[in-house]
Amino acid sequence: MENKIEPEKMIEADVDRSIAEGPKDIPGWGIDANPENDPTYPMKERNGADYLRFNYDKPKQQTPDVEVLHSIERPGISRVFGTSTPPSGLSGMIRRYAFKYSESTYLHWVPLVVADRINVVEGIIDDLAHGHVPNIFAEKGWKAEWKYNRNGLIKKAAVGLAVGSVLFVLLSKKRRKGALS
Repeated sequence: MENKIEPEKMIEADVDRSIAEGPKDIPGWGIDANPENDPTYPMKERNGADYLRFNYDKPKQQTPDVEVLHSIERPGISRVFGTSTPPSGLSGMIRRYAFKYSESTYLHWVPLVVADRINVVEGIIDDLAHGHVPNIFAEKGWKAEWKYNRNGLIKKAAVGLAVGSVLFVLLSKKRRKGALS
């Protein structure tokens, strides 16, 4: 590979370049792809076939049949990807928002965590809409938790009940104040 950059030159390099210029133009991109600059040297035991991994036929590009979100740091989608749960609903909107930002920011990861929690609620609503009552006790693994970590489950339930009670009291106070005004 041509991309040999010494660490001291990486610091001096212009790191404010746009990602849109292409990942190969980013200082340090693919620096470990050169077998002569292998970061595992000399700890790794060599067997003679170690560098064969650099010369392989890439898999054929999988054709997307649903929306696939990918990092803005990558020029496109990876060659193979999962499509079991394409983004949809409110959680999908939040995921699309999150993928507008770099993976190195909270604006990427926090919305994804929130979208996961919202997706759980959307799944329960979808189950109920299709006439299926979800067994949340079994799906959350509470039977095993009760058997092997009873104290932890009791603590979680107590904290959840306390937080729910506080929220209920606070929200009902706001409603009463609004009704009295």
